[in-house]
Amino acid sequence: MSFPAHTVSLRSLTCAMAASALLMACAQPPAGYYNTAEGLSGQSLRVALHNIIDNHTVLTYSQLWSAFQSTDATSANKVWDIYSDIPGGTPPYVYSFGNDQCGEYNGEGDCYNREHSFPQSWFNSGSPMNSDLFHIYPTDGWVNNKRGNLAYGDVGSADYTSQNGSKTGLCVDPGYNSTVFEPIDSYKGDLARSCFYMLTRYYGETSGWSSPMMTAGDLSPWAVTTLLAWNDLDPVSPKEIARNNAIFAQQNNRNPYIDRPEWVHAVWDAGAGVAELGEATTKLWKDGNALHIAFSGPERSTVTLNIMDNTGRSVYHSFITGPETQIPFDRSPGLYIARFTRSGRTEKIRFAF
Repeated sequence: MSFPAHTVSLRSLTCAMAASALLMACAQPPAGYYNTAEGLSGQSLRVALHNIIDNHTVLTYSQLWSAFQSTDATSANKVWDIYSDIPGGTPPYVYSFGNDQCGEYNGEGDCYNREHSFPQSWFNSGSPMNSDLFHIYPTDGWVNNKRGNLAYGDVGSADYTSQNGSKTGLCVDPGYNSTVFEPIDSYKGDLARSCFYMLTRYYGETSGWSSPMMTAGDLSPWAVTTLLAWNDLDPVSPKEIARNNAIFAQQNNRNPYIDRPEWVHAVWDAGAGVAELGEATTKLWKDGNALHIAFSGPERSTVTLNIMDNTGRSVYHSFITGPETQIPFDRSPGLYIARFTRSGRTEKIRFAF
């Protein structure tokens, strides 16, 4: 199976949610597959999704090599390696299925292996997690080794950079300050949705798991914040949809966060994208080089708006008195948090610009 190129789209959370119907038209879940999850949110939705995607057909670890030929092939029938691919450009090297499998390697570009985006050590190398295709990708062996068991996160100053721009370095995401691995932007959403899948598919089975991205058997708050931001920065692509369908053909389960992108926030951050301030609702979306903000509901008191970048630094502050406003926001592309405060109540919306 081959897929079109994966591209990055800068859109706000609201726009991503509005596009979900179009994505659903491309995905292929069987009729009624998600019936028991419809209308739910939060933990109730997570449990319902777990029950739907649980007990999948388990592949052996060795079967992953052949599975990749249907789940991770480029249009030229080469390995689609997310750690070497350069969307819209020419990758530094290309692997052929079978012939270029690792064994040994001495540097980047030698061979590809099986990358557990959710490392095996985090779940004690248990089955069926260790062969679950939804979090396993064919990637360059050298870069995979550089990633090792590191958490995913945003890097400040890189101490290692691969040939496609994936890197390691100290994390700049609030709440975690150790070394992390940061993929290129075009695959951040893919990997975020893989993590959300793991904590949903194996819900109730994770008490013994140990990871720098987890606390007490679930994703840590800092990890949720980072992964939600990555999900919003890099929406579901045709590549992901095709991969979801290909895995379904082999495992007989799906990643619901690919089929229904709006469920990412419905489960993991029900307040993001739409902020509830008392009886009023606040919505935010990108409009050219500006942000459009609209309030609905009976409350009309002044709202304090503070926008922060992904390091927590305030980059914009103002007071809003009307039901709708547009503010100039000529900022560098990136991830931001808009914090709205009214009558002592505070809510936030994460968005990509």
